[in-house]
Amino acid sequence: MKDTLGREITYLRISLTDLCNLRCVYCMPPEGTKKLQHRDILSFEEIEEIARAAVALGVRKIRLTGGEPLVRRGMVDLCRRLRAIPELKELALTTNGLLLPEMAADLKAAGVDRVNISLDTLNPDKYRRITRGGILEKALAGIQAAKDAGLAPIKLNCVLIGGFNDDEIPALAGLTMGEPVEVRFIELMPIGDAEAFGPEAYLPCDAVLERLPQLVPAGDNGGVAERYRLPGAAGAVGLIRPLSHCFCDRCDRLRLTADGQLKPCLHSREEIPLRGLHGEALRRQLEKAILHKPAQHGELSSASRSESARDMNQIGG
Repeated sequence: MKDTLGREITYLRISLTDLCNLRCVYCMPPEGTKKLQHRDILSFEEIEEIARAAVALGVRKIRLTGGEPLVRRGMVDLCRRLRAIPELKELALTTNGLLLPEMAADLKAAGVDRVNISLDTLNPDKYRRITRGGILEKALAGIQAAKDAGLAPIKLNCVLIGGFNDDEIPALAGLTMGEPVEVRFIELMPIGDAEAFGPEAYLPCDAVLERLPQLVPAGDNGGVAERYRLPGAAGAVGLIRPLSHCFCDRCDRLRLTADGQLKPCLHSREEIPLRGLHGEALRRQLEKAILHKPAQHGELSSASRSESARDMNQIGG
């Protein structure tokens, strides 16, 4: 189905929980998040019903997010149920990777195609700081487990933060040299009630091109990411620029929160309730969300915050 601007909506991101086993400073408040009651979050039956209705309208890719999706009990079974939807072409998830050593093989067997794994630094002390207590070694073990299980191609998401990890741009990009992974530098977004950053933290992705002038274009099949490659590299470097280069004109996604609200736009306050709807009523509400997609979100900068009413852990990115 197309929205009012002719954009084909083919991608649904589903947040399974707003809980996480980390507390990344750009994602949630330091005290974490108030735990929703089990009755307040969508059941797997509800998620499957919504997913099937969305696929009937043209969605072909589903990504499971959080919080941290792997902390939701029984989510491997949900993956199996979603993969059974005949018209669904891709099932993916975004994770911090900490639980992948125990779960990667089961996820692959359940039908998950690939994973995006958060990796903002290669420095153990900085990793502990940005995640408020995380252990880098566990994240790296998760990446290896994903590789071993065949959850490929693997994309490593790195939020670019001036004064924190911009000195690691060459090292992070260097992860693409020996293996076919994609390291994606994502501009920091001013969203939610997460810890405030100074203006210097909102670094444009042009900094990556400046630090790595040897990068060459690697095609445009990276969705919202501009893809480049280091000479001789097996993988690619992606740039995602929500602040410096708006890509709303090719946005093809909707986002479903764990408590059953559908967001037509990440940076809009508008949320359309789906819980309790079935059949034709559910279909009409999904169509409404698609037709309510705005042409573009408002300005995003260190001085202009997102209009979204939630923290990133409550949306799933």
